[in-house]
Amino acid sequence: MNSTEEPEETSKPSGGDRTLVLAVCSAAIGGTFQYGYNISIINAPTSYIQSFINDTYMERWGISLEAPQVTLMWTLIVSAFSLGGLLGALLAGPLAVRFGRKNSLLLNNSFLFVGAVLVLACRVAKSFEMIIFARFLVGINSGVSMNVQPMYFGESAPKHLRGAVAFSSAVFTAFGIFLGQIVGLTELLGTEPLWPYLLAGNALPGLIQLLTLPWFPESPRYLLIDRGDREACVRALGRLRGGEAPVLEMEEMLQEQQQQQKSAALDSGNAASAKTPWTLFKDPDLRCQLRTVMAASSAMMLCGNDSIYFYAYYIFLAAGIPPEKIQYITIGTGASELTASILSNLLIERVGRRQLLVGGYSLMCFWTVVFTVALNLQMAYLSMACVFAYILSFGLGPAGVTGILPAEIFDQAARPAAYMVAGSCMWISLFLVGMLFPFFVTSLGDFCFLPFLAVCLVSALFLGLTLPETKGKTLAEITAEFDSKNGVKKERSGTQVEEPIGEDYQLGNAYSFTSLTQDPDWKSEVSYS
Repeated sequence: MNSTEEPEETSKPSGGDRTLVLAVCSAAIGGTFQYGYNISIINAPTSYIQSFINDTYMERWGISLEAPQVTLMWTLIVSAFSLGGLLGALLAGPLAVRFGRKNSLLLNNSFLFVGAVLVLACRVAKSFEMIIFARFLVGINSGVSMNVQPMYFGESAPKHLRGAVAFSSAVFTAFGIFLGQIVGLTELLGTEPLWPYLLAGNALPGLIQLLTLPWFPESPRYLLIDRGDREACVRALGRLRGGEAPVLEMEEMLQEQQQQQKSAALDSGNAASAKTPWTLFKDPDLRCQLRTVMAASSAMMLCGNDSIYFYAYYIFLAAGIPPEKIQYITIGTGASELTASILSNLLIERVGRRQLLVGGYSLMCFWTVVFTVALNLQMAYLSMACVFAYILSFGLGPAGVTGILPAEIFDQAARPAAYMVAGSCMWISLFLVGMLFPFFVTSLGDFCFLPFLAVCLVSALFLGLTLPETKGKTLAEITAEFDSKNGVKKERSGTQVEEPIGEDYQLGNAYSFTSLTQDPDWKSEVSYS
């Protein structure tokens, strides 16, 4: 039976592939693309914004700021992005539950547009505080999209493509970094008169998303499990698969829905509802999964990869690269991560999540050692090559696999809260690295990357010991592996898979596509092309 049904799960009609790919592009161009773009563009106008801060203060108070005071204000602008990201991560869960995955991404663009207006008006208003607030709003946008977008992708993709589709978030992040570095060149928008347009350029991808994403379906799992709308789920799944909703996929979702309803009934006597971060921490059955996700999310930022984008100029200057060449070399860092993320996207369904994650951190350990030796020996171009290799290693695994984990190891009710916890860990870690890395450079000198070596080494060991492989597995199978690693013996996973669906849902009868196509509402909902 399995051998006859397997081709139906793996060979998809071109219409379904096209819809899924376009939905991914539409969601990502206004999602994780923005995170990458807004990380990289802040590096090019550093001196211009610092001059603007000093000139504005001089015009207001008649005195100029000292260099440390200007640096402090600049640090606030950089850090505001991380603080906004933390708030966005906390908002992502409630937004995803209340409005859905797709609508949350659409509403999220409002933060971008307000931020773009503030940046464009800061010169006229003679207010550098507007830049700080704009970066805070852009951070909120990135915090929401970094959590909701992988959730949307993981719930919309078929099981055999789940990792590749979810990993596309990392591809678009790298693409945003690369494009931000290009438009930040002095030949383009990285000049004194044009830097406000560089910072406000994130409004254009947001506008593209607003015009395109409404034409694509909501997450089928959200429609079924959160909203309880089976017909809408079948229609959305059919559009994403280019035909009828796959029977096995629908059965898996219905089993998860029934399991959640039973768990919720045992806990509170109510219907299934979304969990909060606090309930995740109190649930002993999810403690191992939560610990793994928190460690992976924190390590993703504490490994120091994004500090390279924040402080690329200082890193390459310390490595001995001529100042006039640094802006062009910096583009190579974005190109390295983009290349690695594309390669990893092709490998993830063959190699697996665990190997890419542990292997990426292991390679980063190696290149950190070589980089430290090269700095001490004043080997400028070897140092530069090590930075590229470090970013390539990060892009091969941690950059994309980390965002997939909450979608794969938590059920529908726990997933939004898990992303809230993971996102909070990620943004707090990014804030700490952004604030502390300049002090690492000052105090440690050529050994400034050794703290990152410790992070990468501990992460590789911890994740290698605690994270099971999730490639191509159902939630029940993944949960059973976590339980076995914990030494817990339960029958939950078996009952979840083998329990019959019941008479409430028969795909071949009440909810077949034949019956749905006779419904006038169905025609209106699938008429998008």
